Amino acid sequence: MTTESQVDLLQQSDRLYARYVKPLEQAHTGEYVAVAPDGRLVLALTLPDVMEKAEEALPPGNFLFKVGDVAVDTILHQRRRPRAPSQAPAD
Repeated sequence: MTTESQVDLLQQSDRLYARYVKPLEQAHTGEYVAVAPDGRLVLALTLPDVMEKAEEALPPGNFLFKVGDVAVDTILHQRRRPRAPSQAPAD
């Protein structure tokens, strides 16, 4: 189950992406960006590089994105129905 704080965090990340990262898509698709809540950002070609640059340049609490690849997924845990025993092929 998603908690209220997770929903808030997801909404904040959506707003930051739309405002600061989306405008970068044409020139920087595939690169990584770290965005501080105040809009400051750093770009790098790899995830480890952007994390290192963000640690040096931004305050704690920034968001990491891959430019152009916004993928947010929710995994729903559902009760699975038991599988029927598989039947071995007749020889």
